Amino acid sequence: MINEIDIKILKILQENSRITNAEIARQIGMAPSAVFERIKRLEKRKIIKKYTTEINPEEVGKGLLAFIEVKANGPIVDQRTAKEIAKIPEVQEVHAVAGEDCYFVKVRVMNTAELTKLLRTKFALIKSIGSTRTTIVLETIKETMEINFEL
Repeated sequence: MINEIDIKILKILQENSRITNAEIARQIGMAPSAVFERIKRLEKRKIIKKYTTEINPEEVGKGLLAFIEVKANGPIVDQRTAKEIAKIPEVQEVHAVAGEDCYFVKVRVMNTAELTKLLRTKFALIKSIGSTRTTIVLETIKETMEINFEL
């Protein structure tokens, strides 16, 4: 389990993953070497999985966000369909879900024409997909990967 100091470090890194160990140490009142060791331990335990950059999708021509509900032919315990969907570059997330559909898929593309092409070519090539239902996002109010550590 992680402790209060680890949580402080994680909160700071979630806000700015490019911050130096020395600055983290200054903010929480520890030696930089101790912060470095804690971060390495968090990485080793896979609590910190990777460091990333948040990119504005509209500014790079990927302004259309859509969610695709996928119903697969066959049991959900068979992960082959999900793995094939996950290989599609436009796919950002694949979730196995409870309910009528098997997978909930997040995609980002340029526009509706690109979304149509994605569905008609890449999704249609996966023979184990029985049906899809697509929802286009009109406006995003909140989108984050940050974990809330409040008790």
